[in-house]
Amino acid sequence: MPATALDPKTALVVIDLQKGISALLPTPDPFRAVVANAARLADAFRAARLPVVLVTVTFSEDGGDKLSPRAEMQRTIPWSADFAQVLPEMGPKPGDILVTKRQPNAFYGTELDLQLRRRHVTGIVLAGVSTSVGVDGTARAANERGYNLTFASDAMMDMDPASHEFVLKKVFPRMGEIDTTDAVLALAKR
Repeated sequence: MPATALDPKTALVVIDLQKGISALLPTPDPFRAVVANAARLADAFRAARLPVVLVTVTFSEDGGDKLSPRAEMQRTIPWSADFAQVLPEMGPKPGDILVTKRQPNAFYGTELDLQLRRRHVTGIVLAGVSTSVGVDGTARAANERGYNLTFASDAMMDMDPASHEFVLKKVFPRMGEIDTTDAVLALAKR
């Protein structure tokens, strides 16, 4: 369903647009467009004095806080000192809320819900990577907490394009509205 409205108190929540994740991507071209669209959203939210939340994922140096499920697909993430550094295009800017997570869902084990509720946020625009992991996990948790969700479809991507399409077409419509960055920006100006 296309986006029809944004709540007066809507926050932009951007998932994992950070140096370490960007280094894992096989091709940078689609990612650059995603980052550019997310940056446009962040600039508009900042100008409207709406919360911008930049979520990054990182782990302790010994890896003791990493999830280690028995799963078919386990990714070994190459660790670097700047792994969790927010991409320069995204900021952070003064007033941005920085949240560090240790698993896909940005609500679990973080103060994200507290930060949003204390600002009386009722709606969230989601962007970032990856659509089928971090964005999806966060969207499900936001939905369970009663937030109105809008997905900026061209401000997110997945390493697996089929997973991206599946989640956008089959999962996200059950939780919120989906539209382009331009459409979300137009709604934000109302």
